[in-house]
Amino acid sequence: MTGRARRQRRGGAWLVVLALAFALAGCRRETRPQPPPPAQIPDDGGAFTVAESMLDTWNTIGQVLVGLEGVGYEGRAQMLGLYVVSYRGEHFLLRTRALPVEASGQGLRTRVDALGPRGQPIRSRAAAALLAILEQRLPLEVARYRQPVIVPRGD
Repeated sequence: MTGRARRQRRGGAWLVVLALAFALAGCRRETRPQPPPPAQIPDDGGAFTVAESMLDTWNTIGQVLVGLEGVGYEGRAQMLGLYVVSYRGEHFLLRTRALPVEASGQGLRTRVDALGPRGQPIRSRAAAALLAILEQRLPLEVARYRQPVIVPRGD
């Protein structure tokens, strides 16, 4: 066997080793456990209510979204309570809305839902799945991002 033939065989062997290394590297992905996608999309698209203020809910959603794998965080509008996101190939809005206090002693509540790109209600598997993740995580994480309420003293 000539020197050139040996070099070609070694080069071919390195290509096989390199291809296997890339294949194995692609198989090893660390992901957070995700809730299974809903079997059926709820009539309300997966919307939910949180017993928190709109500001605290909105802030917490932003923090959760930034850390979620597969979520494209595209923009936000605090005054409107919106986040523009993409998830599982779909683009949509996540909206937070303060709900009115209906009874004495009732605490603050915020409704979280998904809207289509033009602001229309949306019922999609991607939106329902992301809302399910947020519904699970918000009650656990909102305390980390809650904004303190400072009441001025009337001196």
